[in-house]
Amino acid sequence: MKPAVPLILTLSAFFSSSIFAEVSYRIDLTDSQHHLAKVEVGFPESATTELKINLPVWRTGKYQVLPLADGIRYFSAQDESGKVLPYTRSASGEWTVELEQPTSVTVTYQLYANQLGQRIGHIDATHAFLDASGTLVYSPDFKDQKIKVELVVPDEWNSYSGMEPGGKPHSFEASNYDVLVDSPIETGISHHRGFSADGRDYELVVWGEGNYDIEQMVTDLTKLSGQARAIWDGYPFERYVYMVHATSGARGATEHLNSTVIQRPRFSYREREDYLGFIKTASHEFIHTWNVKAYRPQGLVPYDYQKENISELLWIAEGSTSYFQSQLLLRAGVITAKEFFEDLAKRIAQSERTPGREVQSVQEASVGKWASTGGDYAVNHSANIYSEGYLASLALDFSLLNDTDLAHSYRDVHKALYNQHKIPAGYSVSDVKQILKDLSGKDYQTWWQTHVNSPMSLDFPSLLENAGLKPGYGDDSKATAYVGIKLSGDSLKLAEVLRNGPAWNAGIVLGDEIVAINGLKVTSKGFDSRIKDFKPGAEIVVSLFSDDRLKQVTLKLGEQQSDKLKLLSVDKPSRGQKAFFKAWLGIDWPFDNNGELKSDS
Repeated sequence: MKPAVPLILTLSAFFSSSIFAEVSYRIDLTDSQHHLAKVEVGFPESATTELKINLPVWRTGKYQVLPLADGIRYFSAQDESGKVLPYTRSASGEWTVELEQPTSVTVTYQLYANQLGQRIGHIDATHAFLDASGTLVYSPDFKDQKIKVELVVPDEWNSYSGMEPGGKPHSFEASNYDVLVDSPIETGISHHRGFSADGRDYELVVWGEGNYDIEQMVTDLTKLSGQARAIWDGYPFERYVYMVHATSGARGATEHLNSTVIQRPRFSYREREDYLGFIKTASHEFIHTWNVKAYRPQGLVPYDYQKENISELLWIAEGSTSYFQSQLLLRAGVITAKEFFEDLAKRIAQSERTPGREVQSVQEASVGKWASTGGDYAVNHSANIYSEGYLASLALDFSLLNDTDLAHSYRDVHKALYNQHKIPAGYSVSDVKQILKDLSGKDYQTWWQTHVNSPMSLDFPSLLENAGLKPGYGDDSKATAYVGIKLSGDSLKLAEVLRNGPAWNAGIVLGDEIVAINGLKVTSKGFDSRIKDFKPGAEIVVSLFSDDRLKQVTLKLGEQQSDKLKLLSVDKPSRGQKAFFKAWLGIDWPFDNNGELKSDS
């Protein structure tokens, strides 16, 4: 029995140095006005001959390889005695440190963080926002170790994160790097509110001054946060942090494990339309806490931070999140039925004006997302996983409601994904089809081929009629002339030429610069008004510069409606249509007997 003693001691030493070891981060932000910080990372003892140190090449929520490591300078590694260790830069996001003997390793570097709009990292004299994917290195050897983070900040700063608090102010703890990378830190001078909803604790942290009403934000976020059970029957978190940046122009949002960061220009909160943009974004990111963070497609599980993570189901991860965002707000009473219909009508109209939906399927768009670039080519030849994914989700919801006599909806699909395919599992196409079959008793292979694997073409009048709705225009709407172009800002240089539109068919191309119509000078501000002088079908002579050569093109104008598309009640909606409507959206029929929206809708 005596030989067991050294074995136990050996195992004890192994567990002490490996399983129970910690990775520590110390981030000094006391000299932040130039967007700089000092970072020190302590790694446990390593018995290998080299230690790889990585910084991700992409951040979660943005399916694009980025030059994140460009913000690191003065990289240095030392052993436990303080001796500087040699290293090589082995990849854009990788340093390989050479080890002569088993030792713990301390890595230090200067961090430059000035990418506010990318939501990667931003440091200035008033705050720091740190997303670990672009700011904090890791070693694959210790990726699963417990993590401690300590911030050194000015006295007047406060620090917040979805991570668990550490044992002292401005410190946090995470169970591993995956949690750290999905739990950004907001520290600085900010406004803070705490609230509760459905047994969960929430925080709202707002950095930056602006025309927002923080109490209104808390009221509506409380209503929104209480609506999760409309889709799921549980929570993947106990505490959730809404981080808001009121900026000088940067905008966007990113979901995280139990928090989100939302950025909007500081004076884009007061007007109702602006505020709706904020609260819809908050809903979108909140839904992501389940759809992506609690369950996500195979290909994204586990995250590989050093290369692309390809999936053909990004349209569910993103498009379905967009689909549910306004529904939760409608159920919560944060938006009205009128505002919901306006949003849906806008999405339908935008899809109809996007030729790319005829070329690319949502499946292909998902797979190709990492290589997508946007712009004119994308509009004409690509589907968007957000907007077309939304409409694919709508079509799937309506199909499921019909196939189950209103017993099940698309919400039940996501409830099942949450219950059956939580991380670390990932779900596949066959998993989704199986859930659909379990709910409906029908095989969705044909539906999937038509709506997912092929470019999608929806008959919106027939689709919406299920819910007693129809697309239409106001009584004052009329046919107006249409060119099919988009100008570049304040110039007459073309940023988009819609495929098979009037300008496209006339031979006008991206980058051409219009100077005159029928021989008379035209300006960017007056262009739309000038086109309205003509009737649809009229021919005009457009003078333009193409590759610096002046030429004239005869263009036959197309036709479009002067009013925005609207969703209206069908004439004499049936009881069945009203029941479908309620099963779909969870609210009562909002129209009166004359087909007008009720005053509170």
